[in-house]
Amino acid sequence: MSAFDIAPGAQVCVIGAGLMGAGIAQIAAQAGDAVLLYDKREGAAEDALGRLRQQLAKLVERGRMDAAQAEQTLDRIQPAQDLAQAQGCRIVIEAIVEDAAIKRDLLASLEGTVPDDCILASNTSSISITALANGMRHPERLVGMHFFNPVPAMRLVEVVSGLKTDARVAAAVERLGARWGKTPVHARSTPGFIVNRIARPFYAEALNVLTERAAAPADIDRCLRAAGFRMGPCELMDLIGHDTNLAVTRSVFAANYSDRRFGPSLVQQELVDGGLLGRKSGEGFYRYDAEQRIIAHPAPPEPATGWTPPPDGIVLHGQGHFIERLAAQLAATAARVEYRPGSDWTGIETPQGQLRVTNGRTAAQLAHENRWPNLVVCDLALPSAHGNDAALAWTAAPGATPAWRAEVQAMLRFAGWAPVQTGDVAGLIVARTIAMLINEACDAVLQGVCTEDGADTAMQLGANYPDGPFHWLRHWGAGAVVAVLDHLDAHYRGERYRVSPALHTRTCL
Repeated sequence: MSAFDIAPGAQVCVIGAGLMGAGIAQIAAQAGDAVLLYDKREGAAEDALGRLRQQLAKLVERGRMDAAQAEQTLDRIQPAQDLAQAQGCRIVIEAIVEDAAIKRDLLASLEGTVPDDCILASNTSSISITALANGMRHPERLVGMHFFNPVPAMRLVEVVSGLKTDARVAAAVERLGARWGKTPVHARSTPGFIVNRIARPFYAEALNVLTERAAAPADIDRCLRAAGFRMGPCELMDLIGHDTNLAVTRSVFAANYSDRRFGPSLVQQELVDGGLLGRKSGEGFYRYDAEQRIIAHPAPPEPATGWTPPPDGIVLHGQGHFIERLAAQLAATAARVEYRPGSDWTGIETPQGQLRVTNGRTAAQLAHENRWPNLVVCDLALPSAHGNDAALAWTAAPGATPAWRAEVQAMLRFAGWAPVQTGDVAGLIVARTIAMLINEACDAVLQGVCTEDGADTAMQLGANYPDGPFHWLRHWGAGAVVAVLDHLDAHYRGERYRVSPALHTRTCL
């Protein structure tokens, strides 16, 4: 057993009685530890305990916790009047304002109060643990313990090591997080850690599509929910708050020396400038009622879904979920189907036209390169659960006839998708987003921020993604992902879509 291990029933101090601090105190107390809850604002800790009592009472009413467990949890949390009360604690977790100078002052004060073998942990979501440890007498005992909101419900905790963090400290905190019912994932202290770093493209690609006016926020959200995400990026940014989301983007952008991969968006800046911050202000990408529910406009009725395969046959090119799903539907018809799994593109061909799954090029560029003007491009289709809305983005080359556009929509409905027409934007919506999430995850692993399994676990538990980036990579294939990114890079001619060396290497395996 390490000298830093924290045995069940040990005393824990949580500094900061806001939502995060109160949540950390709750899970520690539920696990059987004695908790001191301190906040410099007089009465804040007592107020937090009052709110917690109400929350636990609701859980008891719903049968999700028994009354005795609720009382025991509350009894284990005591408001602290002074930091000197933390002298007997095995770990102190600060969950105060995201300001490096204020956190450093607090850590310096704690070093003069707690014993040398007491672990000091920061719940920071973006500040360098290495920087916070600078100037400490014992920097080896400082570790990041980044929880996600709401703490009792979110299963992930990022355990973050700075340059000086003792490996035994990080390991002890990982064991503590597991004992508190969380799944710990170890990260090296780099900008954004794991989740906030890898997740940036989820927001950024949506904002880039909006910049080009290629799709409405609701359509972007529909397509990504159909890919398995619980919320689309626009509604999620509204929930987080555009001021908060923009601040995190700016922080990661600055910490990465203005790397264009992390660049902020003028679309989001304009929302912030206009006070359209999302749910908390009543309007962002959507408008909200008094209960913060989206005021939705009624959707237009879907056209009829009937489609008859052409009598002169249909050719299915390539492989993957898109082809498998179409083949399964066509098997129930008398259609003449030819399969060409070795084609260098994926999609459908009839004598009338082509429907291609995006490879990152625009429909106009593909039509020009292949001298086939009657061409439509659709988005990447993932085999994720999509509930009642299987939205799939599509766009047409300028020369595509109205008849072919209508037939493609009918064909997609026949296969079970709900076609969503967009402007002719490179990579459409899902393909460019997933490709960039994979690329960022590959770079994070290359730089030693986390492992592949750590990246997958963190994104599924910390961001509620339907799958992890390396799961998508294995399903899609490195060559296809690199092709999308290379074509995006060629189209936009900037450094944003440059391929991670680690992803390039996978194409050689």
